[in-house]
Amino acid sequence: MSIYEKYFLPKLLDCCCGMEGFQNKRSQIVPLAYGRVLEIGIGSGLNFDHYNFERISEIIGIDPAVSSVAIARSRAALYDSKISFVESSAESIALESSSFDCVVIGYSLCTIPEPNLALAEAHRLLKSSGSLFFMEHGLAPEVNIQKWQHRLTPLWKKIGGGCHLNRNIEELIQASGFQFKNLKKKYIKGPKIAAFQYYGEATKA
Repeated sequence: MSIYEKYFLPKLLDCCCGMEGFQNKRSQIVPLAYGRVLEIGIGSGLNFDHYNFERISEIIGIDPAVSSVAIARSRAALYDSKISFVESSAESIALESSSFDCVVIGYSLCTIPEPNLALAEAHRLLKSSGSLFFMEHGLAPEVNIQKWQHRLTPLWKKIGGGCHLNRNIEELIQASGFQFKNLKKKYIKGPKIAAFQYYGEATKA
C-alpha cells in the first residue's frame, strides 16, 4: 500500500463522498434499513448519521480498506455497540447465508473490483424477505457524457481508489438476481461525469 493510499486517499474519499449531494441521497435511503443490517463497503462510516437506530438490531460493516475502516471505528464510537466491523473483501464474505434483514451499499459498487460477485454475496446473505438499499453514482444517460466517463475512468481509478465512473448500476443489480421495488435516477450538483445517481430499494427476484 502506497503512502497516498494509506494516508491521503481515505481522507479524500471521506471528503468527496461526504459532500451535500451524496449526503442527501444517504438521508433518503439509509433510514429505511431495519433489523440486522450488513453494510458492504462501509468505508469511513458516512452512513452512520443516517441510520434510525431504533429500527436497527445490529450493523456489520464490511470493507478491506483498513485506513478507511479506522475512520469508521472512530465514528462508531459516537453510537452504541450495535456497529461491528469485518475487514474483508465484498466478493467473499464469511458470514451465514440468509442471515440479514437488509444489505446497504452506498457509493461502493463503483470501487469494488468485481461488483457482480459483491452483489451475489448480498443476494446470498439476505433473507428471502430482505431488502437491498443502495445509493450509487454511475453511467450517465447521455451518450456524450458516457464517452467522457469511459475516457476518464482509467485515470480516475488511479486517483480515486479504484472508482469507476462508467458502471451501469441498474444493470448490475438486475443481473445479480434482484428486482427493483423502488429505483430513482437523477443528477446531483457537480460534474456530470460523476454526478448521475442510482438509488432505491431492491428485493430478491
